[in-house]
Amino acid sequence: MTTTFSQFMLRSGIYSGSNTRAMVPDLFRGLGAKRVVLFSDKGLEKAGVVDKVASIFTLAGHGNGPVLAGVYTDIRQDAESSCVDQALRFARETGADALLAVGGGSVLDTVKGVKYCLHKGLATIKDAIPGGFVMESFPEATHMPIPHIAIPTTAGTGSEVSPIAVIYNEDLKLKTNMINPFISADIAVLDPDLTTGLPPFITAFTGFDALTHAIEAYASPNATALTDAYALHAVRLIEQNLVKAVEDGENLKARMDMLHASLMGITAFSFALNAIPVHNFAHAYGAMYRIPHGLANAVFLPAVMETIPALYLPKIHQLAEALNVESRDKDPEAVLERVVEKIRLMQKKTGLPSDFGDYSVSPQDTENIVKAVAMDPAAVSFPMPPELIQAISQKVLPAGAGVTS
Repeated sequence: MTTTFSQFMLRSGIYSGSNTRAMVPDLFRGLGAKRVVLFSDKGLEKAGVVDKVASIFTLAGHGNGPVLAGVYTDIRQDAESSCVDQALRFARETGADALLAVGGGSVLDTVKGVKYCLHKGLATIKDAIPGGFVMESFPEATHMPIPHIAIPTTAGTGSEVSPIAVIYNEDLKLKTNMINPFISADIAVLDPDLTTGLPPFITAFTGFDALTHAIEAYASPNATALTDAYALHAVRLIEQNLVKAVEDGENLKARMDMLHASLMGITAFSFALNAIPVHNFAHAYGAMYRIPHGLANAVFLPAVMETIPALYLPKIHQLAEALNVESRDKDPEAVLERVVEKIRLMQKKTGLPSDFGDYSVSPQDTENIVKAVAMDPAAVSFPMPPELIQAISQKVLPAGAGVTS
């Protein structure tokens, strides 16, 4: 745990509870918004979630608050740069002065990119992240006076409150990263009603995304008492509620607890940011094979933990307790083994795979995988030698795929 400089902030206001989406027009009014554009994706449009949120503006009436100036639902997986640029043009064409993001991490991150470009007067998000990574802090980072509300429909990324946006650059074939304390939403609305229709498989891997945030935050050399508090309670809530949410999607308490866990996990992750080897692999594989980020994290989490034990052993007893794993009178190595077993059991109970058998991952890709993992921005803080990257990569190969020489 670091005793040198650290920072911790939760800039977003948080409104939680069933039907809290009904507050959105009034919240925008309080932020001074006049013309709101709602951003989402085709899946949520088809599921009726977009209409549920958009209709609130009609019910709120006109002349007494902001109007819904447009709805944009062409956002695709991974918040692609082209998606951000297209959404940006739509916002400008409709005269938007406020942004409403409704969706999972791809939607939330896309809107962060739109907000940043509007504030900076950019025509493309690629100009903001030319080298794959940009980190802006005080005094370079300044307030962005664009009313911005985010409604997450998955409990995973926590992007509604994080200062991080991950944007996929199609030209570089790289998941680029932007960090700025003002790109998070002014207000996050956590309405569990909007997550009940999420399929069990997506519920599972987005939940593992949140678990990965919390565990990597807790193991980080930059962890503080503040990040530890958020990380550990996020782990507790996920252990208690993820299986319930997968088995019964209508369980509002489990859905609400998972939304809170997701928010706490990313907050800890964002402000303990340092060694994140699980995310490093997930970014690289996600870019190469277009594997959903949460699913990649879910597969890599136990594989990385058992292969890089030194990162997790110093605080493993506390992590075990949060995961409801017996840890008394046991040496750290034995506790870590039981923690990994528990995580694999959670994988199985939630129907998640332990390898990438559904994707075209091959032993012949090893050389490219090593390069991709080493090139990812996450490798800067925690570089891994090629031998270690290969060892972890072997663990997630489909059964019977073989081993490269």
